[in-house]
Amino acid sequence: MPDSRPAPTGGVCDAEIPLPGEPRLQRRLSNRHIQLIAIGGAIGTGLFMGSGRTISLAGPGVLIVYALIGAIMFLVMRALGEVLLSNLEYKSFADVAHDLIGPWAGYMTGWTYYFSWLVTAVAEVIAITEYVSFWWPWLPLWVAPTVTVVVLLGLNLTTVRAFGEIEFWFSTIKILAILALVVVGIVMVSTGFILPAGSAAAGAQASVGNIWEGGFFPNGFGGFAAAFQIAVFAFVGTELVGTTAAEAKDPEVNLPKAINAIPVRIVVFYLGALMAIMAVIPWRSISPEGSPFVAMFSLAGLAVAAGVINFVVLTAAASSANSGIYSTSRMLFGLSWAGSAPRVFRHLTTRSVPGPALVVTCAALLSSIPLLYVSPSIFSAFTVVTAVASVLFIFVWGIIVVSYLRFRALRPERHKESAFRVPGGRAAAWTSLAFFAFVAWTLTLELETLLAVTITPLWFVVLGTSWLVHRRRG
Repeated sequence: MPDSRPAPTGGVCDAEIPLPGEPRLQRRLSNRHIQLIAIGGAIGTGLFMGSGRTISLAGPGVLIVYALIGAIMFLVMRALGEVLLSNLEYKSFADVAHDLIGPWAGYMTGWTYYFSWLVTAVAEVIAITEYVSFWWPWLPLWVAPTVTVVVLLGLNLTTVRAFGEIEFWFSTIKILAILALVVVGIVMVSTGFILPAGSAAAGAQASVGNIWEGGFFPNGFGGFAAAFQIAVFAFVGTELVGTTAAEAKDPEVNLPKAINAIPVRIVVFYLGALMAIMAVIPWRSISPEGSPFVAMFSLAGLAVAAGVINFVVLTAAASSANSGIYSTSRMLFGLSWAGSAPRVFRHLTTRSVPGPALVVTCAALLSSIPLLYVSPSIFSAFTVVTAVASVLFIFVWGIIVVSYLRFRALRPERHKESAFRVPGGRAAAWTSLAFFAFVAWTLTLELETLLAVTITPLWFVVLGTSWLVHRRRG
């Protein structure tokens, strides 16, 4: 039967929109859910496992690295917030790109964001398998990914509120672990703790002065720049606040609160944890391969540190995978309503969640199982995959900023009426774009990340070809 749904009038884009009475995404995410969803998506393995390498590369300069990225991401989120609040019919920033830049931009952004979170979630599921083997090394490799995907799918199929609650508690565990690290660090510095024999820096004393030892650029500009490769991935997920826009209660109040608080909290958590680690353990003695969190708790005499931190890191990976399932399913739902994905993905369950999109996304995550069996090195594969994701996320963040610039050019009256303007306006937007270009350059400095930069353009070639075919079909 032909579709009689009318075209939108002054709507988000040229896409179809649900008629009155049809299922819609429900606004059931409260302010605490939105804030913890974005914090949970951004605080993950990048901090718990990757911070050792960033510290070894940049030394004290790592604090500048994280502060710079946090400041830029705050500006990007403010730009996203101003545009989203100008039209509450926007379901995601793919809708924003479609409306303000063009249908091709919405298509490219939506599918790129879907793919970037999909590969990130696959990497996290692989990481979960590694963490589970810490306790049960005899388990077949397929068990942990299967159980993880089934459990997360079940949680996401219930209600969006159930997703919000589980992500709230996942994030709470991670935040408590970071706060515990900071408190332990303060106690060790206050008591003049001496690193015991057998540790990497035996005989060294915990001191605030350790944080600045060697200056901010002890390894030169090259070491400072190289740290951006890993640190930028640690901020992936901050933009999840934009994905929650269609399901947020009272978005005019809660989105600004979340956007204003999230980047600040992320910077505080990261900088606080990094300073605590470097104050206790001289940064030159921190292993780039291990977790400095485990090292800190072990030095504090906590015999169960390895098990506790393994649980925290497993939770961090599960949280990131959970965020990935949420964001990709909503993006696929939006792409379907925009006519850029099969119509089956526009269907919602009786609980108002995008069931078909969730099932297909979770099925795709099971691709982690063959990867586990064929990959010679889980962590090497993890590095390449996350580097690819970083390049894709930089593209998405850049599109958000360009959409903001187009918004100001095309809708000047709405910009003037906005109560949530970007600090610095156009200058801040152009600064953000220049920063992303710089970060893309830093990804060429190491072999593994250079490989990611080299192969990622293939995605845009495939996607561009797909767009041309899609456009010809109308």
